[in-house]
Amino acid sequence: MKTKDLKTLTLEELIVRFREVSAKHGRLLNALNTRAANKEYKHAAAVRRELRARGTEAEAALLGLLSDPEEGTRYWAATAALRFASSEAEAVLSMLSTPASSLMGLSAAMTLDAWKNGALPLEE
Repeated sequence: MKTKDLKTLTLEELIVRFREVSAKHGRLLNALNTRAANKEYKHAAAVRRELRARGTEAEAALLGLLSDPEEGTRYWAATAALRFASSEAEAVLSMLSTPASSLMGLSAAMTLDAWKNGALPLEE
């Protein structure tokens, strides 16, 4: 789906899309299929940008994904939530990174470290 087409989705449809691409990204990354994971990263980042543009209603929907069963979805929701619900997002990233036995766990640890050191850009 093209970035411009994301604007036509309802919030509910956008959340479904976010869950799909973030979960797929996480599974691909953990399977060490980095080429395919990088492609999904671009899709997940585009959906996250559109969700950010939707305001507080989208923020509330993202908070609901912090407990999603998919590791990738929790990671992506937490990275999006850092700017408006930092304590909840930090807790999720910390949980994902302990122990950092997967690439998603390592990503969570690195994201959390960058966030705490003020080196994480909040916008893409």
